[in-house]
Amino acid sequence: MNDAPPADPARDTIAELLLRLREAREAAATDPFGDPVLLIALAISRRLDDGRLDAEAVAVILARLADGAAAERARRLAAYVGLDRGGPALEALAARLVRPDPQDSPVPFATFREMVERPRFAAVFTAHPTFSLPPATGAAVAASASGANFPGGLSHRPAAPTLTEEFVQAASAIQRGRDALDALNDALLRAAGGIWGDRWQALLPAPILLTSWVGYDTDGRTDIGWWDTIGLRLTMKRLQLQRLAAQLAAIGPCAAPIARRVAEAEAAVARQLEALPQTPVPEAVQGFAAVLIGERAAALTDPGPLLGLFPAAMAAAADEAACRALAVARAGLAAHGLALAHTHTRLNASQIHNALRQRLGLTASPDDMASRRGLLAAMNAALGEVQAQPVDFGALMAEQASAVRLMMTVAQIVKHVDASQPVRFLIAETESGYTLLGALWLAKRLGIDQHIEISPLFETAEALERGDKVVEEALRSPVFRDYLRAHGRLCLQFGYSDSGRYVGQLPASYLAERLKLRLADQLRRHGLSDIELVLFDTHGESIGRGGHPDSLADRLAYLSPPQARAALGRAGLKLREESSFQGGDGYLLFGTPALAIATIARIAEHAFAAPPAEPDPIYAESDYGADFFATIRREMQVLVEDPGYAALLGAFGPGLLDRTGSRPAARQSDMGGPARISHPSQLRAIPNNAILHQMGWLANTLHGLGAAVAANPDGFADMLAKSPRFARAVAMAARAAAYSDLGVLRAGVDTLDPGPWLDRAGATTRPGRREELMDVAAALERLGLSADVRRMFRRLQADHLALRAAWPALPRMADRLVLLHALRLALIHRIWLLAVQIPEFSPRHGATREALVRGILQLDVERALSLLADVFPARPDPATGLDFHEPAPGRGGASYAAEHAALFTPMARLFALVRECSAVIVHEVGAFG
Repeated sequence: MNDAPPADPARDTIAELLLRLREAREAAATDPFGDPVLLIALAISRRLDDGRLDAEAVAVILARLADGAAAERARRLAAYVGLDRGGPALEALAARLVRPDPQDSPVPFATFREMVERPRFAAVFTAHPTFSLPPATGAAVAASASGANFPGGLSHRPAAPTLTEEFVQAASAIQRGRDALDALNDALLRAAGGIWGDRWQALLPAPILLTSWVGYDTDGRTDIGWWDTIGLRLTMKRLQLQRLAAQLAAIGPCAAPIARRVAEAEAAVARQLEALPQTPVPEAVQGFAAVLIGERAAALTDPGPLLGLFPAAMAAAADEAACRALAVARAGLAAHGLALAHTHTRLNASQIHNALRQRLGLTASPDDMASRRGLLAAMNAALGEVQAQPVDFGALMAEQASAVRLMMTVAQIVKHVDASQPVRFLIAETESGYTLLGALWLAKRLGIDQHIEISPLFETAEALERGDKVVEEALRSPVFRDYLRAHGRLCLQFGYSDSGRYVGQLPASYLAERLKLRLADQLRRHGLSDIELVLFDTHGESIGRGGHPDSLADRLAYLSPPQARAALGRAGLKLREESSFQGGDGYLLFGTPALAIATIARIAEHAFAAPPAEPDPIYAESDYGADFFATIRREMQVLVEDPGYAALLGAFGPGLLDRTGSRPAARQSDMGGPARISHPSQLRAIPNNAILHQMGWLANTLHGLGAAVAANPDGFADMLAKSPRFARAVAMAARAAAYSDLGVLRAGVDTLDPGPWLDRAGATTRPGRREELMDVAAALERLGLSADVRRMFRRLQADHLALRAAWPALPRMADRLVLLHALRLALIHRIWLLAVQIPEFSPRHGATREALVRGILQLDVERALSLLADVFPARPDPATGLDFHEPAPGRGGASYAAEHAALFTPMARLFALVRECSAVIVHEVGAFG
């Protein structure tokens, strides 16, 4: 009997290539001139030449690698959230809160009540372009993390989502998050009942909130109209009412009076949504206004009438389980109001400034230090005189200033949808207190200052350095201080996108922590130490954007170090933390009920964590920490200004990425293709980081560490061993090293160099290949990237060699990931060899053959193929077979089917496989950007 496994060519090819790669990497350890990645890429290319591989076989290999990487990603996801400690952790946490010491008495009821009724943490669902998985594949990864087998045959390449698709994914994740919050609140009520009897019925637990800016974030987006924002906010209201109706239906007759009122409100909201205009046509908007305002009383604009019905229902409950189910439903309604989640809007500081210029005639720039004092004085005077004016939909349609339009949209939501919870108004790129005062003036002008929480975003290096000065400029205004006292909180946002890519992720976290502590001092100096401080950290799920990769517990502690939290507590400040869960990657943490419960359990453990028992040495050795992070920052800033770094990012990096959101990765040239990138600022932050992942070198987390460690190796080793804060930061770099490889990066650099192509031309024996290779070399010479990129590579190499010497245990890239990079490089080489065979043609649509080849070298393949389809139409002669009543000449040259078959169709197929490789690399890294 033959027990041999069935033949599997893809498996055998992968195994053979991995074996050859391991041998090549081992040989490279003693041969400094060897290049194992290019060697394997060349081996794959030769297999394609001699027919042992073709595009279909490569597709099968990639599908096998993708499924394996996705299944491994699912296993990491389960470990990341601590899936095996989900539900029981909620019960254990609740028991610890009522009785911190099992041998001691429980805490007083008033103490427990304050602990659980004050929001301590909010999970914010954001929607930057990080939808790197098709929804079905994302659902399969989440299900696999929760115990299911990962199915084969799924697509791994994303398609850019519409706003509606973003919203649907966010709402699904939020629904599961709300279920998990119900489980947490139920555990808290049970624990209270076990100690204080029926007194638990008075509790409204809300230690954790959910918030969303999906559909409300207009910073950098032009595809979100005010009607979209209002429509999605109405949808969130309807989802909340539908959720409440389902909860009440499961409880029984005692809940019937509440259920009837909920059904009435939900029906009214449905009618409002039916009337919502798809475009702002005046007649349609007029009709919508009539329905929105006419149905307002039935639809409710405050949960108060519903909450008032709960006491009677709880008194009539058949048993304690029904009573507690009512209490859980009531807590969710009270905490979130008439929405599935709280609302964050966002725009840019420049939009505020433009609106003030129009309204108040303040033409001076707040960036001009010479005029800033006068601007602040003028703004304070305006705040003292501002009078509220009414807002209607006619004014909203007519408004041209985006900041005012967004404020008006919030005003209409507050008046006609839900006034129970404040709307967060986040302002990106805030670098002056004038921006905050101006936002307050606009809010007062529109009569919504009591319903809107103005929050600056500190993200750039400059903002993180002087954010306390920005807040102080605003705090000097008595009107702004009165505004904060009325709200009882100051809200601040900290970003890790631009700061991380410009100064490095490790220094960015250090700068943000230092700024938070300085802001606490500002509040104390201005007599505001009794208000709540809300600190919102926006970041990605990957190490490229500040989300710690080791575990969710590490991520929360990394963004909000225990020692810093303790310092804020000692200052007497009530602290609420907020953290983003971003796009498709972030929603995975709420991708199944089990994942959502585990995620909420980790958040709750963090929110209720006791202060650290021992001081962290990094704070005692503050000079060492400051010098260490300053060195990384300095080296990263030098790298960012290196022309070779921009050249590397822009060479073909954007072409490696599918669209994962609504915005292009880079600015476009006048010709419609990618502009030559001369500085990283010309790329958006998330694609910038994603390109580093795809190039195999996570510079924004790794670079500069070698210089910092080499400056004091003994101090580094000592701090790494003794300081949890320092070790957690350095662990970010360790994980970055696991996805980085100098050999992979060198292979990319070599690919841009004409020299290796000429070397290949001298060695090839394949007919016609020598000329093709020389043509590629000539095209690369004209592209002119190699010299700058090679010089920059040497900078990265020198720093990393210093790091490896001081830290030999630093992880290395896995063979499977190296193979993926090599395979993709081979595919890119094949595309380039086809590109130089494109026939000459007369300039068309402003494009020449040379420009198209140059674009293909930068992987602008889709646009090139679209133009080539116009230049070389594949359609047959439409006159073929028709009799025109006289002798006809031959018409053989009317179609370019041969060029399509030999060049353009294979190029499209190869480029699709390049993007497939990129999708698998996203799985391997675990997130996009």
